[in-house]
Amino acid sequence: MKTYIALLRGINVSGKKIIPMAALRDLLLKNGLENVQTYIQSGNVVFQSSEDIKKTLETTIHNAIQSQFGFEVPVLIITPKELQYVFDKCPFPEEEKVNSYFMLPYNKPNETLVEEVSKLSYPNETFTITDNAIYFHSWVGYGKAKCSNNFFERKLKITATARNYKTIVKLLSLSVDN
Repeated sequence: MKTYIALLRGINVSGKKIIPMAALRDLLLKNGLENVQTYIQSGNVVFQSSEDIKKTLETTIHNAIQSQFGFEVPVLIITPKELQYVFDKCPFPEEEKVNSYFMLPYNKPNETLVEEVSKLSYPNETFTITDNAIYFHSWVGYGKAKCSNNFFERKLKITATARNYKTIVKLLSLSVDN
């Protein structure tokens, strides 16, 4: 059995795409995943599976959610090792890192678009774009930031999902215990 982390984009936000975590756990168990754990209401799932192909797991979870709840939810599967790598490569000093966001693209961003976006600058905000993550820190808070997940999705023409430092740390600890 391998341990995986599923990151669901855009559920339980502003009263839209509501998925109760207990129902999500039950649904994933019924679809062959094991030791399913969820963390907070924003679509963080740690589970185990004998399946080796992440795209197969993404499709299984996506189709199960669509069938059960009637809406599309982008699903990103990442291994604990991959998430640890993203976490360890955060370019910010510790005092910024603990208040930063990690945006994980579902596909590698186009290099030309990355170059263009990397030239942008906004007061009180800093970011670094890599193949595996967009690291973002704002001194005024994420809610007031210009560079939101939606901003990067639009500019880079990708789908991505964002998690804060605390969530990343918790997912890593849950995946080690699993």
